[in-house]
Amino acid sequence: MGAREVEAFLSHLANEGNVSASTHQQALSALLFLYKEVLAVDLLWLENIARPKKPKRLPVVLTVTEVRKLLAQLEGTRALMARLLYGTGMRLMECARLRVKDADFERCEIFGSRWKRRQGSCDHVA
Repeated sequence: MGAREVEAFLSHLANEGNVSASTHQQALSALLFLYKEVLAVDLLWLENIARPKKPKRLPVVLTVTEVRKLLAQLEGTRALMARLLYGTGMRLMECARLRVKDADFERCEIFGSRWKRRQGSCDHVA
């Protein structure tokens, strides 16, 4: 394959193949490795290839009002767990493994079961 064929292949992937940017980059890297390391040919002519655009990903964030409405729809254990997850930042399994001895109701603190209690330490306290 010559320069025109490699450029045509990569441009086809980007324009007509509808591949993701990471797939296109992987194909480009494989071709660069083949030509540079195996065939000992420099590919200086790859500046004109079309590249797919990476989609912008925006994080999904709920407003305070939306969170209140969501939590109001839950009942029982699920409501308690959802409120703990939202209010403390715990992971789901940390919340599921909580035990009564992990809570200090007088001080309004929760120690996760995977966390070690250290005297005088405030690490990992919610």
